[in-house]
Amino acid sequence: MARIIGITGGIASGKSTVTEYLRQQGYQVIDADQVVHELQEPGGRLYQALLSTFGSSILQEDGRLDRAKLGAMIFGNPELLARSSQLQNEIIREELAHRRDLLAETEDIFFMDLPLLFELKYDNWFDQIWLVDVTEETQLSRLMARNALSQEKAEKRIAAQLSLQEKRKRADVLIDNNGLLEGTRQQIRDALQKLERR
Repeated sequence: MARIIGITGGIASGKSTVTEYLRQQGYQVIDADQVVHELQEPGGRLYQALLSTFGSSILQEDGRLDRAKLGAMIFGNPELLARSSQLQNEIIREELAHRRDLLAETEDIFFMDLPLLFELKYDNWFDQIWLVDVTEETQLSRLMARNALSQEKAEKRIAAQLSLQEKRKRADVLIDNNGLLEGTRQQIRDALQKLERR
């Protein structure tokens, strides 16, 4: 029976640092963001669904999805955001379930990186949930630096997700990612050892 570990965290908390290290250790990781990007490629299921919902104004000249334009369109409009989210979430959930079931046939332990794991109610998919944890200050400064956002815009993005405080209460394992990379890796190794022993 495969054990499936969910990985989550707030925006800019460093989930990719954790998943990259897990892959180096030989574990399979399903990355929800990566799956979404694939589904949004021309011809993909999400691409088709978004195109028929929002029309061709969300495309770049080369026919690919203009994510920035789509984001700007829906983030300021609660109704459009809700419609877009529902549409996308159904397709994404189906695809993630499909990939999960395939991996469960071959792997003893594998991971799924889901930024909105709690918000979209994926909790019951997992044997354990790991939270990549940072302080609110670290999160804000990393997001502003990474996405070149003003403080106000960054705070808005963070506020759109469940607070880290709430996520901490619901996670099984906290990976503190405020410090040096080696410290984060050591925590991952410790968590993996406990997992292997169970």
